[in-house]
Amino acid sequence: MDWWMVAKAFVVGGLICTVGQVLIDLTKLTPARILVLYVTLGVALTAVGLYEPLIEFAGGGASLPLTGFGYALAKGVQQGVAEQGWLGILTGGISGTAGGIAFAVTAALLCGIFAKSKEKS
Repeated sequence: MDWWMVAKAFVVGGLICTVGQVLIDLTKLTPARILVLYVTLGVALTAVGLYEPLIEFAGGGASLPLTGFGYALAKGVQQGVAEQGWLGILTGGISGTAGGIAFAVTAALLCGIFAKSKEKS
């Protein structure tokens, strides 16, 4: 792997995360609202054709943050509509993000099994 690709991914991913941290620190937006903002921004930037070039430039630095999840949703819907017509609007997003959703559910299950819960005092 080329060090330049790693550097681009690190810088772009870091900038995306830095914007989120600035939003947390300087606004009254809750983390949940910032999450929704990032996913929606990923969908919107994909719809207007701006996120694909960012993915090609930064690779994992642009595809792993929450905006990348929005990108995956939008691409899944686009592919679903191309293959199934209007029904693809409902099924494409889930198909496009199934791997990430399955990983998140599995990780949460494993954390629930192996983590020791404590009462707050």
